[in-house]
Amino acid sequence: MPRMRGRDWVAVSAVSWCCAFAALHVFWALGGSAGLASSAGAELAARRPTVFVVLGLWGVAALLLAAAGVVGGAASAQLPPQLRRILGWLIGAAGLVMVARGVVVELLLITDAGGVRTAVGPEQTRWSLALWNPWFVIGGVLFVWTGCRVVRRLPGSRSAESCGTPVR
Repeated sequence: MPRMRGRDWVAVSAVSWCCAFAALHVFWALGGSAGLASSAGAELAARRPTVFVVLGLWGVAALLLAAAGVVGGAASAQLPPQLRRILGWLIGAAGLVMVARGVVVELLLITDAGGVRTAVGPEQTRWSLALWNPWFVIGGVLFVWTGCRVVRRLPGSRSAESCGTPVR
């Protein structure tokens, strides 16, 4: 990974989040089962159709590793400022989607809107509320914060004191 400016712990955390989640998907794709039923549902975890393994496990792992590379590249000084600006905005937008996804699914499960909680079952509901949705929210917050910091640190940025740390 390219060297990050000022050893940006937020970007390193976002990259680590991606890598940890990618590793879990690779574990599942290679046949591991711990946690899969609570994430994807017991029936899907037991059947493991090819399309699920290829797209839902290997595909998601590849997407997460690509995202880690984008975050690392955007946070480094190796890329041109205009490209880093675009990547910073895209990273922030992706983070907002992840936060929204985590919050919306959490609310749907808590309120049992449309019978969602009943449809997924008690075990998947419990793990979604306690682990999976908070995991998405944490990742989303890291992405939003990283995107903001990437844009803020660019030459000529007007948001010099935003995103939590002063400009260096």
